[in-house]
Amino acid sequence: MEKSIRLTSRETDVLRLMAHGRTFSQIGDELGVSLHTVASHAKNIYGKFEVHTARAAVWRAIELRLLDLAEGVHPLQLDRH
Repeated sequence: MEKSIRLTSRETDVLRLMAHGRTFSQIGDELGVSLHTVASHAKNIYGKFEVHTARAAVWRAIELRLLDLAEGVHPLQLDRH
C-alpha cells in the first residue's frame, strides 16, 4: 500500500504552476517569492514524490490524483522522457 503524500499549500501552488509550464522564475514572480524559495519548494516536492524533474513531479501528481485534469493540466502535452 502506498503511503500518503502530503504537500504544503505553497508546495501545491508551486506544483500547479509547474503543471501549467511555468519556469521557476515565472513561479517566483507570480507567487512573490525568490527563485531560491521556488527551488526549495520544488526540491521538497521532488523528494516527497521520489522524482528528479518538474515534469516527473507533475506526472506523479496526476498519477496520485493530486492534480485535477480539470484545472487545465494537459498530460498529453507533457513528455514523459
